[in-house]
Amino acid sequence: MSRQPPAGVGTAYFPSTDVPPNGNGSTVSAVPGPLRGLPRRRRPAMVALAIALAGAGVLISAEVYQRTDHQVPVVVVTGSVPAFGVIAASDLGVANVSVPAGVHVIPGAQLSQVTGEIAAVALRPGTLLNPADLTSAQPPASGQVLIPVPVKPETLPASGLAPGDHVLVVPTPGDQGQASNSNAAPALTSPVAALVAAIDPKPDQDGFAVVDLLVGTTAGDSVAAQVSTGQFALVVTKRGG
Repeated sequence: MSRQPPAGVGTAYFPSTDVPPNGNGSTVSAVPGPLRGLPRRRRPAMVALAIALAGAGVLISAEVYQRTDHQVPVVVVTGSVPAFGVIAASDLGVANVSVPAGVHVIPGAQLSQVTGEIAAVALRPGTLLNPADLTSAQPPASGQVLIPVPVKPETLPASGLAPGDHVLVVPTPGDQGQASNSNAAPALTSPVAALVAAIDPKPDQDGFAVVDLLVGTTAGDSVAAQVSTGQFALVVTKRGG
């Protein structure tokens, strides 16, 4: 006799185990797979390094831009100005140029301030005006004396003299190269360096041109005494300032 389930008790259902696709009938335990990777945590040091590299790149780009492509208006010389000459407005202009590092220039906005200044050296057209090329005082400067020197035009170089030229005042045995008629000892015992401050090449009524020379204070008396005898020569050692 078969036993019947007690009254009121339902039928139990036992699901069959899943059969894997290979059909071997073996049971597969439900083992959980690996979790999905969590977002990587950013390291503060790496973030700081990235920011630093980006900043360095910006600085390098800016430096390259300034050196190669960046042009600024600066004051340029457009006319010839002798050393110690007064600079006129027509002697200057403004140009946009790329200024290399270490080169000193005058901004174009200061053009009007330069007009009327005195050139400390001879200025040539097409050059950038440097603040060191200017002076606010007429010669002589401190430690210098200015001596007007009468010279015969034929004793000057064929190319002439110009303000800013460097010369030597050399004592000679005679009157500007002529044979000496005096047994007096020369005032100068050795050549003295001088700077041409100005020159009037037009001969006066006695046939002399006048050259203004700047010499050191300590040599001024000797040079003046030697010049007064006429027994000297001017030897050019360097052109311009």
